[in-house]
Amino acid sequence: MNKSIIILCTLLLIAGCNNNQNKAKRKPIAEVGKIVLYYDEIPNLIQHGINDADSVALIQNYINKWAKRQLVLQKAENNLSPSLRDEIAKQLEETRSNLVIYQYQRQMILEKLDTVLTDSELENYYAANENSFALTSNIVKALFIKVPLETPNLNKIRSLARSNDHNDLQQLESLCYQFAEKFDDFNEEWVPIDRLTVELQQNIENQENFLKRNTFFETSDSASVYLVSIRDYRLRSSLAPFEYVRDDIKRIIWNTRRFEFIQSLENGIYNDALKENQFKIY
Repeated sequence: MNKSIIILCTLLLIAGCNNNQNKAKRKPIAEVGKIVLYYDEIPNLIQHGINDADSVALIQNYINKWAKRQLVLQKAENNLSPSLRDEIAKQLEETRSNLVIYQYQRQMILEKLDTVLTDSELENYYAANENSFALTSNIVKALFIKVPLETPNLNKIRSLARSNDHNDLQQLESLCYQFAEKFDDFNEEWVPIDRLTVELQQNIENQENFLKRNTFFETSDSASVYLVSIRDYRLRSSLAPFEYVRDDIKRIIWNTRRFEFIQSLENGIYNDALKENQFKIY
């Protein structure tokens, strides 16, 4: 095995055990022109269980890729037209400026922006903007149960699933824990009715009529019985329940507050610069 590669691998192994090595003692691994690759810049490629030959191959492959990239980069830089170099410089400066501004805005938002949203604020926004919260799909509060076809007490499960009594639902949950392949109340939250069609593995042709006519639905296949108890529903184009759009309202208010904060920040910096004669228009 090439002696320099053995030394290289040894250096990298030592580096993995001593990440706090003084930068003044950095050891060069490869060089392309004036660009040097130091061993502490190489990712930790050596994993437990890999033999020495494979470790060396991984490291050498990384070095070769680094060298090729640097060589191509230097070749490109030496052969680009002046106009393209200027364009790249402008793009780099624009990118740097955007990144610096973004990070400063983010820092100020974390330090200064009020992120507390009260329930009354959310409810007031909902009440004032009801036209913005029309449903685009039919939604339900429902209970879904899937049980094997030969489940004992199936009639009992059917009866309990139709009930809204708390004790009945606790008993239902206990039976489903024993026998059901799936029992889901969707955390008692509103969900699109399409969630049910996925569970039922069949389409509901006219969802509006289905919801108007059914509070309980049952179907089966060769192996299972599917039970759906619909507790409540809202049809598309009607006003979405507050709970259903609560998180959307939070995002809307937060984004509005963030936008206004950034505008205020920029205007404040601009006005301060004018007062202090840091900015002039000729």
